[in-house]
Amino acid sequence: MQVRIIMRGAILAGLLASLGGCNGFGFGEGGIFGRDRAPATDAATLESRARADQQRANLERVSPQRQRSTIWDLFTNSADPNNTVEVNKYLWQASLEVLDFLPIQSVDPFSGVIVTGYGTPPGGGRAYRATIYVQDPALDARSLKVALATRGGAVDAATQRAVEDAILTRARQLRIRDSKL
Repeated sequence: MQVRIIMRGAILAGLLASLGGCNGFGFGEGGIFGRDRAPATDAATLESRARADQQRANLERVSPQRQRSTIWDLFTNSADPNNTVEVNKYLWQASLEVLDFLPIQSVDPFSGVIVTGYGTPPGGGRAYRATIYVQDPALDARSLKVALATRGGAVDAATQRAVEDAILTRARQLRIRDSKL
């Protein structure tokens, strides 16, 4: 009998704690301990509340987005559809084709980053790794950033430039091939 009472109390305490953690009771602004409390009587409290309200209004004016979030925001699509990152598909494909001897560690087509592990080029003796960043939808040299490294450190600028040129050349070939379709 005693164990059941303790278990019920523990379950009830857990439920109350979880509701309190996700603002289920309305603690904070506008809830039990927020703006609903009794009006202040002394001047210092009134002044501090007025200052806090002014700061909150300034913050909402600068950033009109919702400041608070709840667990239910996970189930709504509140992402801005106008925020998109575009990468050039020819530079992306050319990067993967030119550096196909390197094992891919991570790929993020939305931000345009390709990270590879160490690999040895055909007919070469040194192991290289690369990080490729395609940052613009234009087929342009400024849209491509390549960082090469060996196990001993960074490679010389001429090798890095040669890899960038090979990727740009292959990207132009891919675009010409697609325009003939």
